[in-house]
Amino acid sequence: MLPPSFHFGDAISDPACAVSGLFNCVTIHPLNIAAGVWMLMNAFILLLCEAPFCCQFVEFANTVAEKVDRLRSWQKAVFYCGMAIVPIIMSLTLTTLLGNAIAFATGVLYGLSALGKKGDAISYARIQQQRQQADEERLAETLEGEL
Repeated sequence: MLPPSFHFGDAISDPACAVSGLFNCVTIHPLNIAAGVWMLMNAFILLLCEAPFCCQFVEFANTVAEKVDRLRSWQKAVFYCGMAIVPIIMSLTLTTLLGNAIAFATGVLYGLSALGKKGDAISYARIQQQRQQADEERLAETLEGEL
């Protein structure tokens, strides 16, 4: 089960990305329009994946959400960060940065959850001691073999 901060990030990133995408489309520069369309598509896909109840009119929403739920955290992190970086590469503006920052931050949270919990100092010291003992034993065996 993911912490509530992940779902909060999902809930905030989708509308922020959609609104920024709309603002990005109101221009005459083709790359800004392309980045805006990508951001709108990104918002819809992320909403479809994370909150299928908002897309009840889409028949395959539950199927997509189930497949996304089976993905590992690092795969979700790559997906979120990749989808957020593409419009920034297309058009580096304040609108694209702000619109994709929350989606990218959510991807970073998924990536950090893939790393797992930080170990405590006692177990880390025990592992280091076991490694050091194993290294000393190998060194002793090597020295005995040479004599």
